[in-house]
Amino acid sequence: MASPLIVIAAGGTGGHMFPAQALAEEMLARDWRVKLSTDVRGARYASGFPAEVEIEVVPSATPARGGLGAKAGVPFKLTGGVLRALRGFRRDRPAVVAGFGGYPAIPAMAAAVLLRLPRILHEQNGVPGRVNRVFATRVDAVACGIWPTDLPDGAEAVHTGNPVRAAILGRAGAPYIPPGDYPMNLLVVGGSQGARILSDVVPPAVAALPEELRVHLRVAQQARPEDIDRVRAFYDEAGIAADVQPFFDDIPARMADAQLVVCRAGASTVADLSVIGRPAILVPYAVAAGDHQTANARVLTEAGAAILVPERRLTPEALTEQMDLILSNPNGATQMSRAALSAAMPDAAERLADLAEHTASKNL
Repeated sequence: MASPLIVIAAGGTGGHMFPAQALAEEMLARDWRVKLSTDVRGARYASGFPAEVEIEVVPSATPARGGLGAKAGVPFKLTGGVLRALRGFRRDRPAVVAGFGGYPAIPAMAAAVLLRLPRILHEQNGVPGRVNRVFATRVDAVACGIWPTDLPDGAEAVHTGNPVRAAILGRAGAPYIPPGDYPMNLLVVGGSQGARILSDVVPPAVAALPEELRVHLRVAQQARPEDIDRVRAFYDEAGIAADVQPFFDDIPARMADAQLVVCRAGASTVADLSVIGRPAILVPYAVAAGDHQTANARVLTEAGAAILVPERRLTPEALTEQMDLILSNPNGATQMSRAALSAAMPDAAERLADLAEHTASKNL
């Protein structure tokens, strides 16, 4: 007898794809077959998925990009994607469909609704995105990464936490080396859309730190491709050791080695920080839908694991002050590290997989 099939519908950004990957890894370990339904853009984030996962690229589109012509074509592309998903589901009927948000999830989720298949959503943020808000009352359950989550009335909510990838779990609770009179690592990550302001503010903020701290710092900073040269040049001229790249494929190792992380408050980043256990300065992305990154940040700020700096207040002077506060206080930094661990849900992938299996079983 063939193993049951779960179709995971996700795409758009790493924020959707990383927890989807974590669920895929857990379901494979439970002897399920796994198929990822995504679009062309989402497929670029799928390189980390296990080789056993079948990746199906379906047509999708978002009205947030392109001109009038592109926006007018969105309904037709989505309809084509839904029809393709329907054909695929009739050929190989899923036991359950799990959506992770973003427009690339629409075809598979809409097909699951039309065929009345067992279906769940995972909402990573404290405030749902547009797609998950539409489907929240049309699924058997919504797994929430942040608690509480602002869901529509009538949605069935379950707190699972945000699943993290196996590479993050491999660094869970890694021993924290507090700041001191030796080489220290500062990790700066801003996400695909939110790195520009960090490129503007972090380098001068680091350069303004007291010399006794600055001489020990090694910076690893993510920057948009068009900002790479100027950020590198600034650090070089300031005599600060820095590795500046558009993307780090070894974030788990870099985060585990860091004394401090300066970053956005995406749901996956917050989950990674809590599972590994690192002090952070969080700068929520100001134009995130529904200000959901501020809601995400509360998990760590209320635990005492992070300092929140709103984007409107992010100046080099303000950031220097907060970095100095943490890096010059080894005991306080260690307490922040422990507080981050106290907020972690390292079994989130297992909880989400349990929910998927339960949803599939009660619809047999």
